[in-house]
Amino acid sequence: MIARFKDLCLDAADPHRLGAFWAATLDAEVVDLGDGDTRVDPRSAGSDAESIWVNRVPEPRAGRTRVHLDLRLAGADPAALLAAGARLVGEPAGDAGWWVLNDPEGNSFCAFPVGAGTQPGPSALVVASADPAAQAAWWARVVGGAVEHGPGNASVVGAAGFPWDRWRFDGVPEPKTVKNRLHWDVDLVAPEPMALIAAGATLLREPLDEAHWWWVLADPEGNEFCAFAPRPTG
Repeated sequence: MIARFKDLCLDAADPHRLGAFWAATLDAEVVDLGDGDTRVDPRSAGSDAESIWVNRVPEPRAGRTRVHLDLRLAGADPAALLAAGARLVGEPAGDAGWWVLNDPEGNSFCAFPVGAGTQPGPSALVVASADPAAQAAWWARVVGGAVEHGPGNASVVGAAGFPWDRWRFDGVPEPKTVKNRLHWDVDLVAPEPMALIAAGATLLREPLDEAHWWWVLADPEGNEFCAFAPRPTG
């Protein structure tokens, strides 16, 4: 294991509006960071959920959503999500027993009815992939866990720090062409990301300064992620 899953970051034109939507959707709290950005925090300190950092970016959203959350609904349908500002894109049909929605800035996500013995909330982080088996195997080497294979997809389960049921890579025919609007962060085990780079990650940016003390990297299919080193204590 090279790293632990840390949290999610979401690009936004309006972090306050988008943060408020996701806080309402996830029954969480939105925190004003005082610099134009927001953070969506779990309400309870003991929650298994992770924070989502909502960061202002100058570029508009472009291309299809390649990283999204699957959500289990609190009700029988997504009416509450629509009332909060989501837009319905697709109804359940055939084997697809879920709704496809867009958040207020056009980021897609899926909503499922709650099954027996399950709780509302996120169930999976889903990433579009040209080679799901290879991507799942690579990330399992980085953050631990086991790989499970499905029809046209592969998932990492039991990864270090991962708060949801599975990290699923879905096969798609089109390649990645633009920056992901939603990305994940990891905490490094070592003080530098050399093991990640040796494993096949690409370094995109070194730490800039004390306020931006993380590395920006890309996995073998070009998905951006940030890596944080352990900070000295004492």
